[in-house]
Amino acid sequence: MPDTPTLTWFKSTHSGGAGGDCVEVAVQWATSSYSGDGGANCVEVARTPAAVHIRDSKDPNGGTLTVDRDTWAAFIAFARRL
Repeated sequence: MPDTPTLTWFKSTHSGGAGGDCVEVAVQWATSSYSGDGGANCVEVARTPAAVHIRDSKDPNGGTLTVDRDTWAAFIAFARRL
C-alpha cells in the first residue's frame, strides 16, 4: 500500500443542495502492493468501520464493490492460502 494514499471526499446525501449543514466523509484509497508500477491489473481498497470498498484504479469512477469487513477478512485468508 502506498505511503500517501489519495483521499476521496463524499458529501452526505442528507446535506442537500443549498450548502448548509453539509457533512463530508473521506475515504482513503490504497493500491495493492501486488499491482506493480506498470499500471495494469491495479486494485484499490478503502476500509471503513463497517465495510471494505474495492475498485479498479484504472477506472475509479467505473464502480465499486462493497463487502463487510468479515467477508473481506475471509477473502484475504483464502487468498493467502493460494
